[in-house]
Amino acid sequence: MTTDIHSLPGAVILERFSAWFGTAPALHNIDLVVRPQSVTALIGPSGSGKSTLLRAINRLNDELPGARSNGRVLLDGENVYDPAVDVSVLRQRVGMVFQRSNPFPRSVFDNVAYGPRLNAGLKGRALDDTIEDALRRAALWDDVKDRLHESAMTLSGGQQQRLCIARALANRPAVLLLDEPTSALDPQATQRIEELLYELQQDLTIIIVTHNLHQAARLSRRTALLIDGVLVEDAATAQLFTRPADSRTEAFITGRFG
Repeated sequence: MTTDIHSLPGAVILERFSAWFGTAPALHNIDLVVRPQSVTALIGPSGSGKSTLLRAINRLNDELPGARSNGRVLLDGENVYDPAVDVSVLRQRVGMVFQRSNPFPRSVFDNVAYGPRLNAGLKGRALDDTIEDALRRAALWDDVKDRLHESAMTLSGGQQQRLCIARALANRPAVLLLDEPTSALDPQATQRIEELLYELQQDLTIIIVTHNLHQAARLSRRTALLIDGVLVEDAATAQLFTRPADSRTEAFITGRFG
């Protein structure tokens, strides 16, 4: 018996989803299925709508002037754009990590504690355990366990990005969205983040926007190509990179377009 993808915890499904900023169209009738416990990469030229699509999943586009949308984004079979959805709860379930690390100007401890304190009211030993677990899952515990009460701003760039991942993980999300998370990092820090994401996919649905095609090939199970807000192709990564079905995909991955 075939399992209905809609019933799988952590599955993200876009159905004829379109987005505009004012009168400018950003996404056109996107149909995309993101399976849980895997990494899906979004690739495409600059301005193709990758970040807009990513931000649509936890409704971060709602914060931008003139933003509107049509269609559905389903998480665990529920439309996240239903008026009854509590957006603050949605953003706990769908964490976001941005291109440049953005730790709060507070201690390492307080950065990771922010969500569990605010959203779950954790304190004492329960809070300590949650913070340690998040830092361990972000492969940062050994680096900071003796520096928990130092400013997060003293960490290296790669450590700060892993701290931001730990901050998202502390909310126990089902989905982790990453928008060019390694573009500002050196190769060694990039490798550590990639290794971390490879491990995290065992428990999470991960969607990553990347301009680095080699990174997409290394990390993802499936890859989706967007051009001018249109989903050109969505396929298993190996197939998309070696046997693309659309000539625009071949042109993009060979450097003849975008």
